[in-house]
Amino acid sequence: MADIRSLGSFPDPSGDDATGRDRDDSNVVPLFADGALPDSDDLRLSEDDRRELVGWTIACAERLLPLFQVERPDDDRPREALAAAEAFLRGELDIDAVREKAFACHEAARQAQDPSAVAAARVCGQAVAVAHLAGHSRQVPRHTARAFPGDRSRRDEELAWQRMNIPARFDAYVYDGD
Repeated sequence: MADIRSLGSFPDPSGDDATGRDRDDSNVVPLFADGALPDSDDLRLSEDDRRELVGWTIACAERLLPLFQVERPDDDRPREALAAAEAFLRGELDIDAVREKAFACHEAARQAQDPSAVAAARVCGQAVAVAHLAGHSRQVPRHTARAFPGDRSRRDEELAWQRMNIPARFDAYVYDGD
């Protein structure tokens, strides 16, 4: 499982930076190099922006993957897809190879029976698909909400974790886009 701090986009929850000093927790939202936030109508975004979103979506999907593995412990497609997305982040796989892994996640979801397992596989598929199309990131919270039928507290906890860990400049893109 990836350490989200190693993916480069997530704050250290301790409040300290790498030097042990307190971070400046001002509400300044980092901007694109040209000074604009992501265009919520642009489902593709630049490859650099998609890479940043992939880091967040991988972290979200890894937290849900155990829900899939409970039902289908021998089905490695979602885990392999997340590994492919990490390889994409390292520049080792191209978008087409990663897309194939996303499709495999959705096939795994169709074969699962438990709603939690289905939702977890869908989150993995959407997370990986962000390498191709940033708009898939908007589906991560939606499928996450379906992963906890009957457990509103756990659902809310997971959705809150996602919201707290999304790179700030993508918050409106993911949660207000559409």
